[in-house]
Amino acid sequence: MTISIDLNGRVALVTGGARGVGRGITDRLRAAGATVVVCGRSTPEAGSLPEGVVFRAADVTDHASVNELMDGIVDDLGRLDVAVNNAGGSPGTEAATASPRFSEKILALNLTSALHVAQAANRVMQTQEGGGSIVNVTSLSGLRPSPGTAVYGAAKAGLINLTTSLAMEWAPKVRLNCVSAGMVRTELFEDYYGGPEGAAAVAATVPLGRVAEPADVGNAVAFLASDLAAYVSGANLVVHGGGEQLKFFDHQAG
Repeated sequence: MTISIDLNGRVALVTGGARGVGRGITDRLRAAGATVVVCGRSTPEAGSLPEGVVFRAADVTDHASVNELMDGIVDDLGRLDVAVNNAGGSPGTEAATASPRFSEKILALNLTSALHVAQAANRVMQTQEGGGSIVNVTSLSGLRPSPGTAVYGAAKAGLINLTTSLAMEWAPKVRLNCVSAGMVRTELFEDYYGGPEGAAAVAATVPLGRVAEPADVGNAVAFLASDLAAYVSGANLVVHGGGEQLKFFDHQAG
């Protein structure tokens, strides 16, 4: 028997699914047969989304907007089987000088928004015979110190804990898991590390010799959303190519 990820007949929502890591998730879920809805505040350019992917405008930091989004998906497609909380991010800033407004916005985008979407998705999934699966995209920043993006790291750490708590509360109908991604080669990767040379130097520190592609994160999400992970809930799948090289390794002998 061939083992494969089969999401035919499933309806999936990917927040922030039009570009970057989200686009990699969208493409992999679509390739597995799912009908995919992506949402965001800005409408993608015409023709930029794969065939069969639907865009809906929504602000995931606003619970009323999320509820409207979810009601629209159910009205049009009849169900929701997979919800992926991918929307997030943060510019770098020093914690000592970060304004309260900045910190609140980062927490809202990276933590509270995921709770809004999860609550709305759970409301639908609990009524379905097959339940559903929620996957939260987190970051290594939630598992280790995150200087320069401290509030972001704290939000992602909170999201990992939220995932495990909701996995207990909402079982057995709804499974919740998260994917903690390391560095991913998105459209802005080279600029973030000062150009091609800087990006290559950073990639060389990863044990597998490269940073992740968006599809690598997409593959992990697709697995957790599928029946192959039917007994996986409350888990954190770390996708980082083997880890981050620590400075003391450069001086370690023997």
